[in-house]
Amino acid sequence: MLIGLVGAPNVGKSTFFKAATLADILIANYPFATIKPNRGVAYVRIDCIDKEFKVKCAPREGYCVNGQRFVPFELMDVAGLVPDASKGKGLGNQFLDDLRQADAFIQIVDLSGETNEEGKAVEDYYPGKSIAFLEKEIDLWYVGILKKVWHVFARTAEMQKQNFAQAVAKQFSGLKVTEDDVKKVLLKLGQEYNSEKPTKWSDEQLFEFASQLRKLTKPMVIVGNKIDTLRARENFDKIAGEFPDYNIIPCSAESELALREAAKAGIIDYIPGDNYFKVKDESKLSDKQNKALKFIKEKILDVYGSTGVQKVLDYAVFDMLNYIAVFPAGVKKLADSKGNILPDCFLIPRGSTALDFAYKLHTDFGKNFVKAIDVRTKLAVGKEHKLKHRDGIEILTR
Repeated sequence: MLIGLVGAPNVGKSTFFKAATLADILIANYPFATIKPNRGVAYVRIDCIDKEFKVKCAPREGYCVNGQRFVPFELMDVAGLVPDASKGKGLGNQFLDDLRQADAFIQIVDLSGETNEEGKAVEDYYPGKSIAFLEKEIDLWYVGILKKVWHVFARTAEMQKQNFAQAVAKQFSGLKVTEDDVKKVLLKLGQEYNSEKPTKWSDEQLFEFASQLRKLTKPMVIVGNKIDTLRARENFDKIAGEFPDYNIIPCSAESELALREAAKAGIIDYIPGDNYFKVKDESKLSDKQNKALKFIKEKILDVYGSTGVQKVLDYAVFDMLNYIAVFPAGVKKLADSKGNILPDCFLIPRGSTALDFAYKLHTDFGKNFVKAIDVRTKLAVGKEHKLKHRDGIEILTR
């Protein structure tokens, strides 16, 4: 799974990325500080199942704090997108190519209104404009892929009576579009989109088809960053009303980064996603540190319940992409051959079966699958059994 951070230049994408991953990257107050994409490991947060079995887990990947398990996935921060990026402006072509393999997008928007769509410092800019132009540029990207071949493609599909959904999926294979995705979009758009007569489609129909395909295959959540600034709440409420189809989450990436770095330095106890932190020794805080932590508590955590960063990551994986977390475990013992308790936890699509999970663990497990056992109920389940979030499953093979 790969999730891409998108947005105009200089809106806080790199700060969000560093807050989520603690990767050592450049954060600069000018456009295109990011040129080559940064890739790092971010984490979703779930309740670990170790407490239910009165044990303490030892994660092989990720980590666990006070019963909160953090499961890794890959996050990518790409160069900022400017208007007409689909025509090559700015770093547009590179930006779009970098995003091909992303399963979903997290768009960072500067709620302060102090950065325009080109990443330049301004006053009183309405951030909804950035959402609208970025959505349009990504749609135009999809349209462009179709238009390059549309006339020949549509005519051939008609004359040879090809499977239209299959043919479109092949054209978009580099963007992870499937035949089922195309069928869902055609069904949603209705009868006027006759897949047997694609040559009759207007330019407007082609754009709408590409747009709906993009929304389905590259879903996006909006991050209202810099929520602590003067005009932020006003702008947040306005864009929430203007873009009802998107979930817009208030966020202070800078505050999250400060808390995570303070925790890493041993200054505070803080679990990402919590609405509080604990200072270990107030006497060791400088005045600057004390003021900063007080500000974060009173203006961010007490008002919004969190900095928003962990909430965004969890929403993108569990709600937008509809994944679940499943633990491979044994009924008789929860440890692996080296004695590590519950070392693994995997993110898999909701609806996955016990057999799907067996193949996820190892091809041989899938090929030699006999049955699975739910470690909580101790009941055996078959290969078609659909797994649930936070299941513990043992796979038995022949």
